[in-house]
Amino acid sequence: MVLERLGSSISGALKKLFKAAVIDEATVKELVLDIQRALLQADVNVKLVLNISKRIEDRALKEELPLGISRKEHVVKVVYEEITRFLGEKQVPLKIEPNKRRIIMLVGIQGSGKTTSSAKLARYLQKRGLKPSLICVDTFRPGAYDQLQQLANRIGVPFHGDPKSKDPIKLGLRGLKEFRNRDVVIIDTSGRHKEEKNLIREMKQLEKALKPDEVMLVIDGTIGQQAAIQAKAFHEVTPIGSILVSKLDGSARGGGALSAVAAIGSPIKFISVGEKIGDIEAFVPSRFVGRLLGMGDLEGLIERVRGAEIKIPEKKAKKILSGKFTLTDMYEQFEAMKSMGPFKRLLQMLPGMSGNIPDDMVDMAQERLEKWRIIIQSMTPKERENPKILSSSRTRRVARGSGSAEKEVKELVQQYNNMRRMMKQLRRKKIPFLSGKKLPKSFR
Repeated sequence: MVLERLGSSISGALKKLFKAAVIDEATVKELVLDIQRALLQADVNVKLVLNISKRIEDRALKEELPLGISRKEHVVKVVYEEITRFLGEKQVPLKIEPNKRRIIMLVGIQGSGKTTSSAKLARYLQKRGLKPSLICVDTFRPGAYDQLQQLANRIGVPFHGDPKSKDPIKLGLRGLKEFRNRDVVIIDTSGRHKEEKNLIREMKQLEKALKPDEVMLVIDGTIGQQAAIQAKAFHEVTPIGSILVSKLDGSARGGGALSAVAAIGSPIKFISVGEKIGDIEAFVPSRFVGRLLGMGDLEGLIERVRGAEIKIPEKKAKKILSGKFTLTDMYEQFEAMKSMGPFKRLLQMLPGMSGNIPDDMVDMAQERLEKWRIIIQSMTPKERENPKILSSSRTRRVARGSGSAEKEVKELVQQYNNMRRMMKQLRRKKIPFLSGKKLPKSFR
C-alpha cells in the first residue's frame, strides 16, 4: 500500500479517537500530536506539519457542529479535509483537447525514474484510447535510448531517438515533426541536478525550443525532504506545470515527495505505485487520503457529513427539535436517507463500522425503513399530520394499502411517538438551540 506506515499511523490515531469516551480539548490535542509524529516520520517538512496540525486543532475545537453529526465524525472530517488540502484538494486532470497535439516534457534529477515514468504515462494514455508517442532527448545517460526504445516497443508506442546524436534540441524537433499527428508526445530529457549548471541550462533551452504544453517534474518518492528543494530549483529555471511522483510503493519517506506540491504550488497529476508498466494512476487527493487512512470510503463519509449541513428553514428546524414534527416531516427524513444510497453502504462508510455490523441486522433495518416509507405514503394528509386519528378501521385501511400488517402500522406510530418524546426530553435538558436559543449557522 502507498505510504503504508504513514497511513497506519494516522488511522491508528483516529481509532484511538473513536475509542475515547469524550472528545474534549485534551483528546484533540493528543490526536494532533499523533498526526504530527506520523507526518514527521514520513519526512514531511516541519513547517508544513505545524501548519497542518494547527489548522486541524483550531477547526476541531472551534467549528460549530452541524445537527446530527457527532464530534468524532466532525474531527475525522477535519483531518480528512486538511490532509487532502495539503495534497492539493482537487484532482487536476491531464488536459487533452480533441484534434490538438499535447506535448509533455518530463524533467527531474538522475535516477528519479523519469524514463520508466515516460513509458508508464504513455501506457496510461494508450489504455484510455489516445495515441501517445515517445521521444528520447537524453544524450547524457548511457543506455537511456535503449531503455526507452525497449519500453516503447513493449507497449506498442511509436518512438524517436538517436544514440549517436549529442544535440537534444535537434533530436526533439525531429521527433515533434515525425509525431505531428499523434495525440500526445512525451519527451524524456536528461536527468540533472540543481548543481549541474550545463544540464540546467540545457533544460531551459529545450523548453524554449520545443515549446512543450506542460513541463512535468518527476520526483523520486524515496528521497524525503530533498524533493521540495529539488522542486524549487527546477521551478526557478522552468515553470513546472505538474508533478509525477515515482517509486511511491511503500516508501516510509514519501511524505517529502508529496510535500513538494506545497513547495512550488504545482499539482501532483500522477503517482507511480509499482515496478510494472501499468503501475501508474491519476492522483486524486481525496481518494488517496481515504486509502491512506485505511478507514473505508472516507470521501463518501465526508459527503454524508456535508449532506447534513444542508440549510433547513429555522421555523421547520425548531418544529422538529421541539418534538412537534409530523409523519410528513418523518417521511421527508426517510427520503433524505434514501438519497444517500443503500443503508448498508452508508454504515460501511463510517470509520470502525465496516464489517462490524451483521448483514441480517443491516437488512432488517433497511427493510423496516422502506416499509415505513410505504406505510406513510398510504396515509391521508390528515393522518400524516395527526396520527392520533388512526382508529382501528383507518389502521386496517393503511395496512391494506401498503401491503403491511396492522402491527407494522402501529409500530411506525409507536416509533414516531418515541422520537417526539425524545426531542421533548432533550429540550427540557436545555441543550443549546433546543431550548429556544439561536440556531447554529448551518440551520439559519
